Amino acid sequence: MKKSTGDVLTIEELAIYLKIPKSTLYKLAREGKLPCQKIGRRWRFWKGSIKRWLERGRGSDPGPGGDR
Repeated sequence: MKKSTGDVLTIEELAIYLKIPKSTLYKLAREGKLPCQKIGRRWRFWKGSIKRWLERGRGSDPGPGGDR
């Protein structure tokens, strides 16, 4: 299956997509908690992997103030 370049996100694009700060994404990537790949000094994210990661997290406790 051929993947288009739109399937790969930069850290900036992912921050906009997830609506969270880049600093949080860098931390999650460094800790191995986010599906990603480092190419040289740059992080790259497959959009499909991110969608699956979000789906897996749906059953977790949202914490204080979170809604289900």
